[in-house]
Formats: sequence, C-alpha cells, structure tokens
Amino acid sequence: MPHIRAMDIDLSQPLPMKEYLRAHNIREVLVIQGDPPQDMRHKVYPTTTTDVLRKFHEEMPEVKTYAGIDQYRGSMSKELYRIERKLQSGAAGFFTQPFFDLRLVGIYADMFESLGVTDVYWGVSPVLSDRSQSYWERKNKVVFPKSFEPTLDWSIQFTREVLQFADERDASLYVMPIKTNLEAYLEGVFQ
Repeated sequence: MPHIRAMDIDLSQPLPMKEYLRAHNIREVLVIQGDPPQDMRHKVYPTTTTDVLRKFHEEMPEVKTYAGIDQYRGSMSKELYRIERKLQSGAAGFFTQPFFDLRLVGIYADMFESLGVTDVYWGVSPVLSDRSQSYWERKNKVVFPKSFEPTLDWSIQFTREVLQFADERDASLYVMPIKTNLEAYLEGVFQ
C-alpha cells in the first residue's frame, strides 16, 4: 500500500500520482503527514493529512484511503479529535503507530468502536536493545509497560498478543521490524 505524504502534495494541482495509481489498479493508499525532509532542497507544502484525504475523496473516490494515528503525540482526547477529522475528510480506516502495551490497544479499540471504525491496522515493532527503547521513549514519547523487556522473546510474545486481539476483532496487524532478524522474529510469531 503506497504511503502518500501530505507535505508533498500541492493542493492547487491534481493529485500527481493519479494516473499511476489507476494504471496499476492500486485501490488503497495510506495518507500520512510526513516528517520534515533532511534535504531542505526538497519542496514541501503546508498541506495537512485531512486536505489530502479530501482531495482523494474528490478526485479518486474509487481509492480507499487510510490515515495514520499517533497515540503518543499528545492527549487521547486530541488524538480522538484528529481521528474524527480524518473520518470527516474521507478516511476509511487507520494505521496506528506501533503499540507496546495491550491495555492501550484496548483503549484505542474502544475509541474506534465508538466511532464505528472497523478497518484498523494495529502496529507493533520489535524493540531489541536499550538504545532502541531509548529512541522510542525520546523520539516518540512511548511509555513502556512495567513488564517490558527489550528482547526478541518479549517482542514475539507481545506481537502474538496483538495478533490475537486483532483476530478477535476481525482487524489487521502490521509489523515494523527495525534492525531485527526478520526470519527469527516472524518464525517466533507464527510458530
């Protein structure tokens, strides 16, 4: 599924990938805000995710649009507001940032259910070192549960728990393995 960065879209022009998506019969996209570019020569626009969701809804209504949520960005009430705005702008489903606590997954599942959202991709990411844990804490403001350990075993077990949670709700799971032995991780999850 292509990831479309809102900051790359000039709202005064037609969607630049429209013909490509149609030619390749791509029917789903994920619209995210996008991080500031490292190379400042890359042109970006003051375009928001909701702007691009609306633009897809108007120019390519046949494409199912997903939006991201970041449960660590701020308060839950503010994230709920952002989710509602994205739904109003045409989002059909959501991808979450990786979770590390099943209790928080349950709270967000309740929020989605109260809004009638059934198409959710629950994110998980193995964290296998103190350095990686520190990155998630500093950069993404993650608060790990007391039981957390930055090990492959913990990550495999947690992924299994979220997979079971998603299966019980007819939802989906996506994994974001960063610096992970993918074979060992997936073998552990699906054994």
